[in-house]
Amino acid sequence: MTSAADAIVSLYARHAAAYDRQRGRKLMEMRWLDRFLSLLPAAPSVLDIGCGMGEPIARHLIARGCAVTGIDSSAPLIALCRERFPQQDWAVADMRTLSLGRRFDGLIAWDSFFHLKPEDQRRMFPLFRQHATEGAALLFTSGPAHGEAIGSFEGEPLYHASLDPAEYRALLAANDFAVAEHVVEDPACGGHTVWLAQRR
Repeated sequence: MTSAADAIVSLYARHAAAYDRQRGRKLMEMRWLDRFLSLLPAAPSVLDIGCGMGEPIARHLIARGCAVTGIDSSAPLIALCRERFPQQDWAVADMRTLSLGRRFDGLIAWDSFFHLKPEDQRRMFPLFRQHATEGAALLFTSGPAHGEAIGSFEGEPLYHASLDPAEYRALLAANDFAVAEHVVEDPACGGHTVWLAQRR
């Protein structure tokens, strides 16, 4: 498990082109994104944590008038973001050491945060708070229950982990976020377990 977790960064760098080809552009996430946007001010700043190549989520946010800052550990994926959306801000960065020195109206970690080991996930919540304005919305996906799982991408192990839902709630509360909506294995969103919270 540990070796698979440690290989995530290099996996997405080495297989960026394959990920770009295979990542669906249909927005099954639309309802969640619209709910997220409903909590934000006009022309909001949004931090996309683990943004991949910027499609389809960042593209949707940009089309809705958001100023997007995207970070990803994969340099090839960030290069695609810069090519496709040159007016936005993109940076190669490891979310675990995120320190941008600014706050955002909204933060998203969709299908990215759950690649971290449990101890690294716990450390992310102060970073979420550090980068969130008062009233900022936070949208992220997790697993349905505590545990680790190994999938496969391009024939290599693909690591996922989740904390217990009660621990996510406690971490959010400890970092000044209130849960606005939470659905386990949402059937309308491809079975994703989704959290939407708002900073108090």
